[in-house]
Amino acid sequence: MSPFETDTLSSVKKPRFQYRPPNFDAPPLSQAPAARFEAAVVDGVLPDGFFSTSNLPTYVKVGGAWLRPRRPRMDCVIVLGATGELTTTEPRKVKKGTKVAIGEAEDGSEGIFVHAEGFLGGRHSANEFRFMQTEVSREKPVDYAVLAQLLGEEKERGDGKIVWVVGPALVHARAREDMIWFIDNGYVGALLGGNAVAVHDLEAAIFGTTLGMSSTGEGVEGGHALHMRAINAIRRAGSIEAAVKEGLVTGGIMHALVTQRVPYVLAGSIRDDGPLPGVYSDTLAAQDAMREITTQATFAVFVATALHAIAVGNMLPAFVDAATPDGVRPLTTVCVDQTEFVVNKLRDRGTHQAYGVVTNAQDFMHVLRFYVERWEQARTPASLAR
Repeated sequence: MSPFETDTLSSVKKPRFQYRPPNFDAPPLSQAPAARFEAAVVDGVLPDGFFSTSNLPTYVKVGGAWLRPRRPRMDCVIVLGATGELTTTEPRKVKKGTKVAIGEAEDGSEGIFVHAEGFLGGRHSANEFRFMQTEVSREKPVDYAVLAQLLGEEKERGDGKIVWVVGPALVHARAREDMIWFIDNGYVGALLGGNAVAVHDLEAAIFGTTLGMSSTGEGVEGGHALHMRAINAIRRAGSIEAAVKEGLVTGGIMHALVTQRVPYVLAGSIRDDGPLPGVYSDTLAAQDAMREITTQATFAVFVATALHAIAVGNMLPAFVDAATPDGVRPLTTVCVDQTEFVVNKLRDRGTHQAYGVVTNAQDFMHVLRFYVERWEQARTPASLAR
């Protein structure tokens, strides 16, 4: 069943999900006990029976009220602060004496309720919460008009953050100019990636090649060393920002991010050359930096990066949190890869809301940009007046 319904005023389909909070005034939730908390006895060691979080809307009964913890994500714990606030926290950050929520049940019987059917209503079935979820297949058509509209409307909200997670294949696949267009036109609130995507983009900016290949896909003499020369040039400048400021880098994805003041996080790995200045070589520091971005995410697009997509997917809640139920909505998450494996793996790891697009980065970026530009044209005053 499609997660979209047709708007009578438009030929484009729109999401039909509206969040419905739990009825805490009716049994069994009205009779639920308060949640239990136990103090950690050692830094980074959780008390037995701790409640392990999911990425779904979760409520905890404290002081007679049902509260949603801040900073939701899966595979964490819920801690109770000194002033009664609840926060979803990574286990490694739990300190001795911190009060940790205890329980295994998710139905409220232990004071913790996971609202897996929050976006359902009327004729909808329980399985429909898996926003945009359909069978992942290269045979399945992709409704780019819908994706463009969702992306455009998210930009128009003005209070969210569209997070892109990209791999170096996006640069190699000649989708670089499209990525720059999305950055320059306000469709990128933050970018997450690894050392490689920045290295190959900067190689293209400085030498006009990616992995030693020209724009026509032909190897150039000495091309195998050009990415290393690009790294060295950036290290000599001191930072990517300094290289942009001094005119060493005059175009490309990193140039666009710096000039448009879009935040980015580059997480390193054991395979990295260099790495570039500013790349997080400490994995926990990288996770923390990425987490600061994902807690603000209201829309996510993953393109051609298996490891980073799965890592970021694990940090994202399945919904956009808000102070009131009217503001809560599914967190649209689009995952693009040439094979079904990445999207299926993402879902297997718990990112149920991921919508899979099985295609190459170049085609996806070209076609999405075309539909976004068409959506923008339809929103101009002249077209609205007709």
